Amino acid sequence: MKKFLPLIFLILLHVNGFSQVLFVSDQETGQPLAFVSISHLTSKRFSTTDQAGKADISSFRGLDQIEIRLFGYKAQKLNYTDLEQQKFLVHLLPSQITLHQAIVSASSWSQSRQEIPARVTRISKEETALRNPQTAADLLGISGDVFIQKSQQGGGSPMIRGFSTNRLLYTIDGVRMNTAIFRSGNIQNVISLDPFATESTDIYFGPGAIIYGSDAIGAVMSFQTLTPRLSDTNMLKVSGSAVLRASSANQEKTGHVDVAVGGEKWASVTSFSSNNFGDLKMGKHGPEEYLRPNFVQRIENRDEIVLNKNPRIQNPSGYSQVNLMQKVRFKPNEAWDFRYGFHYSESSSYSRYDRHIRFRANGLPRSAEWSYGPQTWMMHHLQAAYEGETKLFDQLTVRLARQDFEESRIDRNFNDPIRRIRLEEVVALSANIDFFKNVGERAKLYYGFESIRNAVDSRGTDENIDMGTKVTGPARYPISDWSSHAAYATYQQKISKNSLIQGGLRYNQFILNADFSNNMPFYPLPFETAAINKGAVTASMGWVFNPTDKWMMHVNASTGFRSPNVDDIGKIFDSEPGTVLVPNPNLDAEYAYNAELNVGKVFGENVMLDLTAYYTLLDNAIVRRDFLLNGQDSILYDGELSRVFALQNAAFARIYGLQAALEIKLPQGFTFITRLNYQKGTEETDDGIQNPSRHAPPLFGSARLEYKRKKLRLEGYTEFSGKMDFNQLPLEEKGKPEIYAIDENGRPYSPSWLTLNLKAFYQLSDLFSVSGGLENITDVRYRTYSSGIVAPGRNFILSLRANF
Repeated sequence: MKKFLPLIFLILLHVNGFSQVLFVSDQETGQPLAFVSISHLTSKRFSTTDQAGKADISSFRGLDQIEIRLFGYKAQKLNYTDLEQQKFLVHLLPSQITLHQAIVSASSWSQSRQEIPARVTRISKEETALRNPQTAADLLGISGDVFIQKSQQGGGSPMIRGFSTNRLLYTIDGVRMNTAIFRSGNIQNVISLDPFATESTDIYFGPGAIIYGSDAIGAVMSFQTLTPRLSDTNMLKVSGSAVLRASSANQEKTGHVDVAVGGEKWASVTSFSSNNFGDLKMGKHGPEEYLRPNFVQRIENRDEIVLNKNPRIQNPSGYSQVNLMQKVRFKPNEAWDFRYGFHYSESSSYSRYDRHIRFRANGLPRSAEWSYGPQTWMMHHLQAAYEGETKLFDQLTVRLARQDFEESRIDRNFNDPIRRIRLEEVVALSANIDFFKNVGERAKLYYGFESIRNAVDSRGTDENIDMGTKVTGPARYPISDWSSHAAYATYQQKISKNSLIQGGLRYNQFILNADFSNNMPFYPLPFETAAINKGAVTASMGWVFNPTDKWMMHVNASTGFRSPNVDDIGKIFDSEPGTVLVPNPNLDAEYAYNAELNVGKVFGENVMLDLTAYYTLLDNAIVRRDFLLNGQDSILYDGELSRVFALQNAAFARIYGLQAALEIKLPQGFTFITRLNYQKGTEETDDGIQNPSRHAPPLFGSARLEYKRKKLRLEGYTEFSGKMDFNQLPLEEKGKPEIYAIDENGRPYSPSWLTLNLKAFYQLSDLFSVSGGLENITDVRYRTYSSGIVAPGRNFILSLRANF
């Protein structure tokens, strides 16, 4: 990391001379527009606005028919004389269609949607305010392009393009959240993020490994939190909001407040949220197998099966959470911008509901307890940005971050006095130095360096609840150190005013050292240490073509990789009854090869159709397979003879699919938008046996009808998912019949479902607004594919907001 630091202190070489600056803004909001193309066809001259909406047009002096255009806005053709008369101020009018009016931050550098050769979906703050998602997982779900799996109410594991868990990447303000213990099973780390403190969310589909390295195979989910904003006058500006929200399906009680203070050079924003969720109530109409007729309760030192007075109440599933964010910004001059962010999230303990509905062959519950302990996440993030023309860069951004993660698992078998407690702590350090350089008038170079280190501490405790004694127990993971060091670059060339090409390359060295001595007294492992030190090269190439303001197309080929992490090589875990997953230190990285084609077309001024087809081949895929430990195919695990499995590099996995979006602007303020996602995945082992991919859900999507008029916004929408028969279920899912409905042959399957919902937002005054809605109006009882907990039944939501 130290060898990169001198770059921060380079002597800046500024270019002086005459320049004429053009300012371009949104006609409706007045906000500056970045990435606006300014071109002159005859002379081949070209320029682009920066983040402040400014562009140097000195070379256009005296020209006529200067075209100013940005996808999603109506283009203008003006003479240089016209621009002079307008004092070099241009206001672009947004088109009727909104699907591609976005500047996204899915990479380390903000780029226009029209410059990225990949599909990107943005979730705005306005959408979040209308939909009222309870968690960040629900926030991703409102996009209509992300399928959310939940093992318990305190969870949410996105599935995107047939990938999930540690093959998807989360970033917060440009900082990687994935750690060395992100597992292949479903995860719930995303709920540590606060929807109230989220300004926008960009979902970058396909491999994002050029920028983010390992794990960015299926998609990158980029969360941008609230930004401290400076005052544009000498007056100190104070603003903020307060929210109270309640909902009926889980007796939600939520409160939030944020306060922003902005001066000429200093600014800050403070955000705090508190959530309390009770046990979740499922719908009335649906499979009887989903009901919860009884639950386990500890009575007089015995575990008793207690009758559930309301079988639609999923006991236990409630939990609570608090989130705190503090950001400070200092901008001493036009060149430098310093920002510090502190994030903290802590949940209560919360039960893993799917483990509470597992039963033994004798009809008794397997577990009396199974919960995740408090999940905590803390991040310190320091960012320094410099903007000024030098020989090496025009923009420089340095990000330094420390994240502390803590999670634990507590379980106890029915009428067994031994409570198993497994605690994991991860300290994640990261440093990024990113550069941007304009290369002439038509090319851009983005490049950077990254260094990451994760220190993993894992401990086990066995507690006898009858005797009140505790002893050291087996740990979930070895004591480990995982690191990654990389250099990367992306080059973008404008080949005409209507098209560009973009290529990228990344070299990544990943290192893992694991010490299994903490588990040697408990398991017959044939090794005590494991080490990996290998490199990976990834590349991408894409073409973007915008022949007119009504056409958009991109073609992209890219590669991604995922290096084995601590969870892959070192975990000991029972993934289902009668099986145990054991360590395998001989894993190699898995590589993804992706190709996609996107076409977007605006018909007239009111209709847009957007289609993306993709195909991903995952070579050397890390998947669960039969394994021998010391020559044995079964071992005793927690007192039960269990079949041995391990993660292994299988032959390959392939995913292909289609994403579609349609937007229609209707008269009188109405808009219709629908999204559809189809994906199919297959895994093949070396022996040629093929099985459906676990994280490729059935067909799913959404359709909504919006109405906007002055202070009122209404939205009626449906969300839906297709059926998955028994023969279509992956092998792992067939081994979990307790979470599925039962077909006429007594086999588990995932039924199709559809919900009807209504949301409303009304601005009562400049100070107050109210929003609310009715979800699952028909009270359908359904489980999303692969989920342990049943989705909410009919749910009333009411939210009151005060802005000041």
